[in-house]
Amino acid sequence: MPDTTNLPPRYLRTPEAARFLGLSGRTLEKHRYFGTGPAYRRIGGRVIYSVDDLQAWADLGIKHSTSDPGQNDLLPREGSAFARSRK
Repeated sequence: MPDTTNLPPRYLRTPEAARFLGLSGRTLEKHRYFGTGPAYRRIGGRVIYSVDDLQAWADLGIKHSTSDPGQNDLLPREGSAFARSRK
């Protein structure tokens, strides 16, 4: 296996990040708009995602049974436009 310790972190643009997560690009864009998605960076007008951030966001939804409490469900951030519209 190649040594990747000296390589910079891998970043994906929206279509690649969506494929990585098994989502559509539009779904990822909606999560970004509502503040419910993974951390991202904007560089020169382009949105990029770290693979580590995508994995960490996906891990928030880990469940072991259907009766697991919903404390880790992916909900809108407090104060976001979507959260205000749900009140």
